[in-house]
Amino acid sequence: MRDTEIFTLLALVMLVQCNQVPVKDTPHAQVPVMYPWRPVARGDGLQRVKRAWVIPPISVSENTRKIPLPLVQIKSDQLIPGEVIYSIKGPGVDEEPRGIFTIDADSGQVLLMTVLDREEKSSYKIKAYAVNMSGNPLEDPTDLEIIVIDQNDNRPVFDQQHFIGHVLEGSPPGTLVMQIAASDADDPQTDNAALQFSILGHSKGLFRIDPVTGEIRTVGVGLDRETISTYNLTLQVADLSGVGLANTASAIIFITDLNDNAPHFTASEFAVAVTEDTVGQEVGRVSVEDKDEAGTRNWLANYTIVSGNQDGHFSISTDPHTNQGIVLVEKSLDYEAVADYSLTVTVQNWAELWAGASPSSQPSARVIITITDVNEPPRFQDDPRNLLVPEGSTAGTVLTVYTVTDPDREQQHNISYSIQYDPADWLLVDPETGEVVLRQVVLRSSPYLRHNRYTAIIAAVDHGFPPHTVIGTLNIHITEVNDFPPLLFPGAGTLCRGTGAGAGMLIWATDQDQEPHAEPFHFQLLPDSEPLHNWTITALNDTHAVLGMLSAMPEGFYQVGVRVSDSGEPCQEFEQSLNVTVCVCGDRGRCEAIAAAFHGSHVGVSLGAAIIILTSFFLLFLMVMVSLCWNGRRGHKALLSDSDSDIRDNVLNYDEQGGGEEDQEAYNLEQLRDPDRVFPAPARGKPPLRRDAPYNHSPAVYPRRPPADPSDIEDFINGGLDAADNDPNAPPYDMALIYDYEGEGSVAGTLSSLASASAEDQHDYDYLNDWGPRFRKLADMYGEH
Repeated sequence: MRDTEIFTLLALVMLVQCNQVPVKDTPHAQVPVMYPWRPVARGDGLQRVKRAWVIPPISVSENTRKIPLPLVQIKSDQLIPGEVIYSIKGPGVDEEPRGIFTIDADSGQVLLMTVLDREEKSSYKIKAYAVNMSGNPLEDPTDLEIIVIDQNDNRPVFDQQHFIGHVLEGSPPGTLVMQIAASDADDPQTDNAALQFSILGHSKGLFRIDPVTGEIRTVGVGLDRETISTYNLTLQVADLSGVGLANTASAIIFITDLNDNAPHFTASEFAVAVTEDTVGQEVGRVSVEDKDEAGTRNWLANYTIVSGNQDGHFSISTDPHTNQGIVLVEKSLDYEAVADYSLTVTVQNWAELWAGASPSSQPSARVIITITDVNEPPRFQDDPRNLLVPEGSTAGTVLTVYTVTDPDREQQHNISYSIQYDPADWLLVDPETGEVVLRQVVLRSSPYLRHNRYTAIIAAVDHGFPPHTVIGTLNIHITEVNDFPPLLFPGAGTLCRGTGAGAGMLIWATDQDQEPHAEPFHFQLLPDSEPLHNWTITALNDTHAVLGMLSAMPEGFYQVGVRVSDSGEPCQEFEQSLNVTVCVCGDRGRCEAIAAAFHGSHVGVSLGAAIIILTSFFLLFLMVMVSLCWNGRRGHKALLSDSDSDIRDNVLNYDEQGGGEEDQEAYNLEQLRDPDRVFPAPARGKPPLRRDAPYNHSPAVYPRRPPADPSDIEDFINGGLDAADNDPNAPPYDMALIYDYEGEGSVAGTLSSLASASAEDQHDYDYLNDWGPRFRKLADMYGEH
């Protein structure tokens, strides 16, 4: 027992003996009676009062079933018994958890009212009070501490039910595998929580566990994964240092593999067969054995071909699932060259072998590969084959001879040839020799040519088993041949007599051939041209030239012989006599009088020249007639100006309130009779101020200049109407218009009387003569009635 506990216990005994007084019997055991507020006498005869003594803790065991259980009784000697009221407060009384403790108000006895659990709460601190009947405190509050004594009522518990550990095989003794842990809910200061670990079962000989720390270590040598790869241990933990309550768990220990087993072949020799046409495929497998853990680098095999594969025809790889070596063909095989191969293959693990491991019993093996012959297809020596064939080549021309090579020596001379594609049916092929000849003439204008190239397909078939067919492409390029002479244009023309504008005649040539058998063309005069010394030809470019005169010649027709040749090999020539008309030209380089050419002609007029002359006269006559008709149409209206039958009305501008029909200044009819003539604008002066229009709007712009053509009169009038409609100074239609002031005292009656009579003959219109010259016309018209 500790010193502090002994001292506390002795003080409690002494205090109880000093303050204990007899109490009446209770059904429970006697409890100590304390007078925490009693005065204590001093040695000098004086008394001192020690208030609020610290009462030693009151211990009570957990899980006590004797309820209620008296714990302690407190007394105050200030008053006689029965006049003091005792009470307690704090956790377990009026604070959570409530209802655990209570006190007898009269006797001061503290009682336990329920079963305690130390794991929930290990101690309680409450305060005790003493008051009189009036409620006045007699003493200061006193602290009471109640300690719950632990009992071994909880089993220890492992931190996890299954522990997993790993240890390398072959590890030396004392190697740490894992550490386990457990806990106990009892008081750790007592033996109730003093735990001890142990291993149950037969595995105690290989592993041991530290009873206090829980470390599991190896005991001896001999851990071999290939023998036992996993160990299951049963662990136990118990309190009271191993003799109390206990609990168990399991520990699974995996033995980690060590590369202590070298791989070895299952046989010293492996044989496989493969056909010579196999490439990129598996041809066979070799197998090994390895006791190490499958799927790891200690088990996975690494194969190497060390001999017999100088040309690199084969390779070997590892199947990760079966650990077998897969032999592959990387390059094409030739039975006729090599019929079998012998490969030497070695094996080792991807991980380094443990130094203490035994060497492999079979580290290498032979792989015999037998090549099986197959019928291989023949091959053309050159494909595609390009040929240059001149156009116009005739039937029977030998173009080429097709030859093929066959890898099978016995099939080399057993080949037949045929044509698979010949759209124009131009070719024939000898089935035995492969000679290709033309069946018909080659034409460059054939629709089967694409960019002057003709494509055919030749097939070669061997007679092996199974037979093989190979095809070759034959491209025939049709070469250009200079088979067309150039043509000269034009056959006739005019030539100005002088050396100014139009003094030369432009001639040119065309050729149906293509480069290099066409341009540039070469122009020259024929030696028999008469007279030769008067003409010259000057080249402008590759296709055009200018025919000119060396000196002025009389007007008339001449025939000039010209030869034109192309640039082909050999070149083609063309001769032609040009009909040249020499004439006098104007400033624009055109002949002024064609008749003069006839007059001064030195040669007869050909049929073509006569047709040209007659056509020219007819066109001139037609132009004259069209001009007359056009001018007659335009002058038709002008002729009406002198005719008495011009019945067009006079256009009057009535918005100015002029003087009627006698006022001819409103519009000048001469402008309608002669539209091409420009008349000066009439002097109107300043326009009168209108009282029916706003002052801040400018008058609309009306068209003043008449049109040049009478057919545009309608457009002219419509333009004036649009201007009048859009005039901002024009009044609305429904408003009163203000006209010029007509004066007062007129002798004429009201105009409404015109409609009041029943008949026109009842009116007398002679009074209109009295209204002035403006109404005299009306008097003349109606006065006779």
